[in-house]
Amino acid sequence: MGRENQTWVSEFILLGLSSCWETQLALFFLFLAMYVVTVLGNFLIILLITLDSSLQTPMYFFLSVLSSVDICYTNSTVPQMLVHFLSARKSIPFHSCVLQLCVSLAMGSSEFFLLGAMAYDRYVAVCHPLHYTVIMHGGLCQGLAAGSLVAGVMNSLMQTAIIFRLPLCRHVIDHFACEMLAVLRLACADISFNMVMVAISGFLVIMLPCSLVLFSYGHIVAAILRIRSAQGRSKAFETCASHLTVVTMCFGTAIFTYMRPAASSSAEQEKIVALFYAVATPMLNPLIYSLRNKEVMSALRRVLRKLSENR
Repeated sequence: MGRENQTWVSEFILLGLSSCWETQLALFFLFLAMYVVTVLGNFLIILLITLDSSLQTPMYFFLSVLSSVDICYTNSTVPQMLVHFLSARKSIPFHSCVLQLCVSLAMGSSEFFLLGAMAYDRYVAVCHPLHYTVIMHGGLCQGLAAGSLVAGVMNSLMQTAIIFRLPLCRHVIDHFACEMLAVLRLACADISFNMVMVAISGFLVIMLPCSLVLFSYGHIVAAILRIRSAQGRSKAFETCASHLTVVTMCFGTAIFTYMRPAASSSAEQEKIVALFYAVATPMLNPLIYSLRNKEVMSALRRVLRKLSENR
């Protein structure tokens, strides 16, 4: 039954954000600009960390992985959304929808685990500064990054498999992309099991890393308050401010979307939150980490100086 219906649904129609042509045109230019800033900003972060030896530390290693994940996540949804703004028929083939859901879910899940690993890194840096290089050695950093990506991919494959085994009786998705909850609404079978799995996944992927972040920052705040000099407290807080800002944005939007009762959520709210998470957050991440970080700005000036000297 499920497989027959899946074969019959050869493509999906995405309703997108608006049916008004003028609005779609304005949104196209807005999101095109945000997309360019996102890709260039995250690529610049990766380039700076690669070229400048002073940034080749555990914190910036995790940041480079986070930027790579953000580029992949953005490219899984935004290019198609931009094309659909200029298209009369907003369709996506079945297999492309499966791939889009799988990639976006994998990258989104990996980001939460990475933010948890980055919080642990900040905890060690502030609370155990003398043992920082010993604890956060290269093998551990690579293992945490690889584990975050593997956990994100495994969660995505599991969710994608159980979603697309459902019999899908409709082919119109009230969203701008193939998003998990939006696709589940197309099912003409009982989705109770799927919603239980969404809740379990939300706990493992969102709440567990969030708990690690809260634990880490609880100890970080306590350690900062024990520092006697105001300058020392300010410097310790600056090392964590950028990460804490990104954590608040990412976990806040995810908890609002996936950890609320199903009855209290609407398609429009989910679209707005998903849009913020898919477009705004990846764009803001490099801006937050660069504008609020003196080391990144200094590295940028050094790289630009080297480039100008080589001309």
